[in-house]
Amino acid sequence: MTDALPAQDSQLTKIRVLVFFSLATLSLMSALDGTSISVALPIISHELHGSAIETFWTGTSFLLASTVFQPNFAAFSNIFGRKVLIMTALTFFFVGALISSLAKDFTSLIIGRSFQGVGGGGINAMTEIIITDIIPLRLRGQYFGILSAMWAIGSVTGPILGGGFAQNVTWRWIFYINFPFIGIGAVMVLIFLKLSRVPGSVLKRLSEVDFTGTVLFVGSISSFLIPLTWGGVVYAWSSWHTLVPLIVGIIGLIVFAVYEAKASANPIIPVAVFQNRSIIICYVTDVLHGMVLWCILYYLPLYYEAVKEYSPIISGVALFPITFTTAPSSVVVGFLISRFGSYRWAIWLGWVISTLGLGIMCLMDIKTSVPAWIFLNLVGGIGLGILFPALAFAVQASVDSEHLAIAVALFSFLKSLGQAIGVAVGGVVFQNQMFKNLQQYPALAPRAAEYSQDAAGLVQVIQAMSNGQDKSDLKQAYVDSLQIVWAICCGLCGLALVLSFGTESYNVDRVLDTTQGLRTENAGNLESHQPKDSEKREKSTLAP
Repeated sequence: MTDALPAQDSQLTKIRVLVFFSLATLSLMSALDGTSISVALPIISHELHGSAIETFWTGTSFLLASTVFQPNFAAFSNIFGRKVLIMTALTFFFVGALISSLAKDFTSLIIGRSFQGVGGGGINAMTEIIITDIIPLRLRGQYFGILSAMWAIGSVTGPILGGGFAQNVTWRWIFYINFPFIGIGAVMVLIFLKLSRVPGSVLKRLSEVDFTGTVLFVGSISSFLIPLTWGGVVYAWSSWHTLVPLIVGIIGLIVFAVYEAKASANPIIPVAVFQNRSIIICYVTDVLHGMVLWCILYYLPLYYEAVKEYSPIISGVALFPITFTTAPSSVVVGFLISRFGSYRWAIWLGWVISTLGLGIMCLMDIKTSVPAWIFLNLVGGIGLGILFPALAFAVQASVDSEHLAIAVALFSFLKSLGQAIGVAVGGVVFQNQMFKNLQQYPALAPRAAEYSQDAAGLVQVIQAMSNGQDKSDLKQAYVDSLQIVWAICCGLCGLALVLSFGTESYNVDRVLDTTQGLRTENAGNLESHQPKDSEKREKSTLAP
């Protein structure tokens, strides 16, 4: 009997590793697909004869759909089971990839990208939730560090692959390449992900779905996010096209919050999730992390294209100093958190380094050399990478097991929400600064309103101009505007650092407590060792 337990533990460890490998594969696929199409859009637009608005929606539909549905996947997985929901997400992703790969017009392409977005958001949310079901809290840091690294690798290699396929083969390979990932991931999930079943009949479980809350949330958050993506690009920020849906979305979200708190029997987002100061601080700083990260990933390539006049693919390669430091720092810090059983030090360190990194990015100008901008980007990448596993770990340590699934999905959702807000805030700052800066140059001032409207569109204007004083002045105005964007991001990191000092330290040495763990677990043994509710989030006496 004494030999049986170690053998069983060894078997369970192998199963967990195989399940995690399956989930990591799917996460890489989702990250690749979310970013690979951006560089290829001009070629796709030319081949399918698309308008500017169609091209815009092809690029943003994935992000919108991915963000909106993440909390719903978590809520439904509590009712129908994790395996059903991750296979549902995979199905959405497959259908979307198939429609997109066969698209003959932009309508089909946008529909396909939207389906893929729903699937991608579901994959992201369910991956993190399933890890909390099969990995004890103390060990999760290293797994979330690896997942963050997969996201970073996928995000930076996506545009390079997309540009390479579009220029050298066909843009349809951007979607073809998903099929092996989907097939391998689906087979591995079906074989290895054997979770405990959710009790009750299908009809009973359907009766537990909060349909009213679902409609309110999806409708309101969509109404809020859509004008954020097109404000200043498709329509002016002062236009009713932007303001009306934005206001309707905010009002809808308030109504949703009241309904969930007062009227819903099975709320999608229970108020109890926000049960302490730490979880609220983690969520606020998570939004700030998403804002800063996506602002960099969106506007830094524009610096290389407009100021250095690099090609889109080379601009993607130029992101390596910041993206390929994010991945290893995420992994290393994840392992250190698991090793020492504390996480606050990582949050503080991450925000300190991020604040420093965004501050020194303000030094980038027209004459910055290649070695200089490589060094200037390294620091921010390290800091932002540290925060991926640190914030995720803090959220999980700060919430009870009963609400862990939705807490994790909400964490992923808020980071995506922060990404959309970050690009919007960066756009507003850039436009205002660009308009102001162009007033200083008499030759450019008459076109200040036109040039300041869209940072991405201005890249083509600069590259098409002949070398001369006007081009040099326009580049200088571009750099000066981006420096204010980096300064705002630096300020946001500093704010997050101050807020993070309010994060409490909770004990991470908890017995795995879940109703949807691996079926091979000894359920009786787990139940006998479950901590009482008062013990689940016991404050830690360890160092930060």
